[in-house]
Amino acid sequence: MSTSTLPPAPRALWRRVLPVAALVIAGLFVVGQAFWPATLPAAVPQPVGDRLTASIEQLRDRLRRVPDDPVTWANLGAAYVEQARALANPAYYPQAQGALDRSVQLQPDGNAAALTGLGALAGARHDFAAARRYAEDAVALNPASVEAHGVLADATTQLGDTAAATAAVQRMLDLRPGVASFTRASYELELHGRTDGAVAAMQRALEAATGRDEIAFCRYHLGELAWGRGNLDEAESQYARGLAAVPGDPALLQGRAKVLAARERTDEAVEGYRLLTERVPLAQYLLEYGELLESAGRVDEARAQYRLIADQQRLYAAQGSSDDLVAAQVAADHGDPAEALRSAQAEWDRRHSVFTADALAWALHKAGRDAEALPYAEQAAGLGRRDATVAFHRGMILTALGRTGDAIGALEEALRTNPHFSPLHAPVARQTLDALGAAR
Repeated sequence: MSTSTLPPAPRALWRRVLPVAALVIAGLFVVGQAFWPATLPAAVPQPVGDRLTASIEQLRDRLRRVPDDPVTWANLGAAYVEQARALANPAYYPQAQGALDRSVQLQPDGNAAALTGLGALAGARHDFAAARRYAEDAVALNPASVEAHGVLADATTQLGDTAAATAAVQRMLDLRPGVASFTRASYELELHGRTDGAVAAMQRALEAATGRDEIAFCRYHLGELAWGRGNLDEAESQYARGLAAVPGDPALLQGRAKVLAARERTDEAVEGYRLLTERVPLAQYLLEYGELLESAGRVDEARAQYRLIADQQRLYAAQGSSDDLVAAQVAADHGDPAEALRSAQAEWDRRHSVFTADALAWALHKAGRDAEALPYAEQAAGLGRRDATVAFHRGMILTALGRTGDAIGALEEALRTNPHFSPLHAPVARQTLDALGAAR
């Protein structure tokens, strides 16, 4: 399994006294001092291209010649996990499971590669507790495995165990300071509000990149860091440089469409999202597309995208994956508040991350339970991450509670962080700020 298959983050999760650049040059972050982790929501996207299809064919060809090689079966299973992510197609999960199970059958004991792959598959299916168990077992067998520590970092980040996530990424940096390690380090830094450090770490990842896919991957996340700060020019530049390396990269096409929407080039943005979602119907892309259409007054078309998200969720559930976080986010803004609350609570019962805290806070707000929502909104911002959507949610909850001064501060923070954070919610933040100011 290559390091490029195991990034961030992040981006959308992956900080403190010493300058990050110096720490990176030294190959480490000091735990509790220098280092901390995006989104995405969920799992962090990773670089993928023609390399992946070619790699799968090479692995299958080797198995035709050496059918009882457990390592090749494990690597094939891991490649199928990444293929499922890259194509937004959960039909690859059973193939991944079968390959990894075959690896374990051939080598029941001491098979760290298969355990790492099983951890990655569990993470892809949003069973982060199982992902952590597999990764810990893999690390126990092979403490020098960067890949196993990567799976552990991803799982513990999603479970909200920030100390364990930090330790795992620290170990990756100690073992192999390359693309996989630096990108996770960047995500940790971003999660803890260390944006300059996150950019520096991602720049180091870019310097370590050796292939076009890795370059595109790093450029995308540099673009995302710029986007999160509301810097459209820098974001656009990074996405364009990434597309120069891999012209059809879906994540970079999504980034370009976001920038077009922020520049009010709506027709071009809509067309960009249309082509993107036809090719890769990820829930994130469908939601952004729907909200762009809704903001343009094309409500029926927007609802069609939200229905597609539900269809996608059913496909994933049929393959053993569940994502109540996405369900909660969509239902809160575009569906049934009661269903949003049920989904958010179910996800919170499984993992206490900043992402689930934000989703639960927003679902409680939509259900009219703002006093209960506020502690979760505070927890969502607890690591210091600068996220305009999280600040917007907190501002609207504070508004509902009548805490005008605090609400103004939170909404101003949202728009100061990224004035273009949402075609639907950024205008609401401005309108609410105007109304609160007029009422004082």
